[in-house]
Amino acid sequence: MPTPHRVVIAVFPDVDLLDVTGPAEVFALASREAGRRLYDVRLAGPDGGQVTTSAGVRLVTDLSFEEVGAAVDTLVVPGAVELTPEGPVARVDEEVVRWIGATAPHAGRVASVCVGAHLLAAAGLLDGRKATTHWSTAGQLSAEHPRVEVDPDPIFVRSGRVWTGAGISACMDLTLALVAEDHGEELALAVARQLVMYLKRQGGQSQFSVPLSRPAASRRDIDALRAHIGEHLRADLSAAALAARMSLSERHFARTFRKELGTSPAAYVEAVRVEAARRLLETTDQSLEQVAEAAGLGSVETLHRAFRKQIATTPAAYRRRFRTAPDGHAP
Repeated sequence: MPTPHRVVIAVFPDVDLLDVTGPAEVFALASREAGRRLYDVRLAGPDGGQVTTSAGVRLVTDLSFEEVGAAVDTLVVPGAVELTPEGPVARVDEEVVRWIGATAPHAGRVASVCVGAHLLAAAGLLDGRKATTHWSTAGQLSAEHPRVEVDPDPIFVRSGRVWTGAGISACMDLTLALVAEDHGEELALAVARQLVMYLKRQGGQSQFSVPLSRPAASRRDIDALRAHIGEHLRADLSAAALAARMSLSERHFARTFRKELGTSPAAYVEAVRVEAARRLLETTDQSLEQVAEAAGLGSVETLHRAFRKQIATTPAAYRRRFRTAPDGHAP
């Protein structure tokens, strides 16, 4: 059996709690969904022992910085902020920066969470790279590190083997992308479903999937139908077919669906299919014909028509804007 991927998450006093536990939970769920231990996640701190986070919750490290060694597949660097009258300021601990500078060159990849980007920048890892951080400290990062191309808009940015994430909750999205890189989109999407969230991508795309952008329906059968739609995009999802699935007349079904979700069945299905097509355009090199078929839109003509209607652009233009190569540049 393959050796689990070794993840080391740096922890230090006043670190943001979710920056640490969010990625750890995603990695743990990936192992659970796969039915085997894919990741070995360890917390490392300056001296080992307990570390008090910004939330007041204490974490216990597995290793001290000195004990980590060179065998690190993924190094995750969270952040910490100090609240000032002018707003939040990213805290940069020189001891942590020195350790990152010594450890990162030997790691397979490095990922910062939220204001952890400031630590990577201080260690010189972001020079000449595009990077993101929490919007509230993006100006600080840009001013203090002019050699870093700071973009405060994306959820996360990949530049070669260095990844940077935006706001605190974006740590989940970034980690899902790491899982997808390691084990494929199917596993990452399975984890995202367990977390009741959308597998987000870089480039400023919508932060919520179509199902999650609408509140839960008061009827369980409607919510179950929404799950069915998302999992069977190539099936017959006409109003007649969906009504039959719920054992309702088509007219009654249409009224009920609109009352619960504020839109028609046809508009909802099209939006879900366009979202799936967007994800394929962002993450694969499939032809437009293949994308249209996989998303349940049938033909390139229908794909074009749906894109113009939903997001006012063409599939090809969307791919050029949002498809990102592993080095962080458009292919």
